[in-house]
Amino acid sequence: MKRRTFFRNSVYLITGVLALLTLGSCAEKKVDTPFIDRFLPAPKDGGFQDPNYWIWGSSVIKGEDGKYHMFASRWPKAVGFGKWVTNSEVVHAIADTPVGPYKMLDVVLPVRGNEYWDGMCTHNPRVVKYGDQYLLYYFGTTYDFDQPTPENKALPGENWEKAWMNKRIGVAISNSVYGPWKRLDKPVIEPRSGHWDASITSNPAPVVNEKTGEILLMYKSSAEGSKPPLLLGVAKATSPEGPYERLSEEPIFRFETPGKEHVDVEDPYVWWTGTRYEAVLKDRSGEICGEEGGGIHVWSNDGIQWNLCDDVKAYSRKVLWDDGTTTYQNHFERPFLLIEDGVPTHFFAATGNGDKAWSFDKTWNMVIPLATESK
Repeated sequence: MKRRTFFRNSVYLITGVLALLTLGSCAEKKVDTPFIDRFLPAPKDGGFQDPNYWIWGSSVIKGEDGKYHMFASRWPKAVGFGKWVTNSEVVHAIADTPVGPYKMLDVVLPVRGNEYWDGMCTHNPRVVKYGDQYLLYYFGTTYDFDQPTPENKALPGENWEKAWMNKRIGVAISNSVYGPWKRLDKPVIEPRSGHWDASITSNPAPVVNEKTGEILLMYKSSAEGSKPPLLLGVAKATSPEGPYERLSEEPIFRFETPGKEHVDVEDPYVWWTGTRYEAVLKDRSGEICGEEGGGIHVWSNDGIQWNLCDDVKAYSRKVLWDDGTTTYQNHFERPFLLIEDGVPTHFFAATGNGDKAWSFDKTWNMVIPLATESK
């Protein structure tokens, strides 16, 4: 990677070396408004929630029936929020319109036994269309202890870490959005001992390049388990089953600012515009976009070298609702965009109510419509 420098409020270092993220407009053919200015009022009754479950990261696609299908994570509220790593399952909900509300349909990736690499937990799904097939990416894990229950929900730290360290990315394949889903016997991408991604592969962000037919897959990992920094890598494949070949030996995003070892970004959503890749990511510290937990907007020609947009802030945790009220959400996690005719039309995120970070009364997947024409 060529060594270059730039300044945008502070110095950003990428992949551990000085590198310039070329600032460029993210204007599209149909929309040239800065991404954050496209947000419309959020429907109070939209999205997907269930009073008996923690609901997390969603992915939505328009099915062959013209309805909108959400794939999301859930696990019982009675076992506690932190049991996502042991008790999560991927479910399927459906709605007539993108905003919902979405109604639970079925469990698509249930527990199937700890002899499988993804046999005890499935989480953070992302669905894409690949030709006539639907591809459902997710991470799964397995472990050799009893799954927590409402009656016995204790989870010693060593068991939590064991389940966390077994996280691997896989894909399930179907010819219909209703299934059946064929789960692969092996993960599609494994950790690499001695590298920055030695611990896990997690939180898949797939996108199909409609020009080449290739699948670009971003993933999260770290060198030392759950200790930060948690960084992002990228791979590609010419078929859903793989092989998935890494495109860079180093992480593709690594931001550092003076006085800080790292500034984490995570949870990318990537789409193909017809000419290039664009993505939104969560800015964990707010060092880039100016808001902790807000989002950044970036673009790339090849999926490896990424550029900050001129209007870098993609979204805020401040929400204007359709009844005129405003809230500042505890969290926005796993941002997702519904893309129709090449243009983002709706923003989805896992969110929750609570007094402090990671302390929730409930969580759900919310949806915010986006303007699709220039203002």
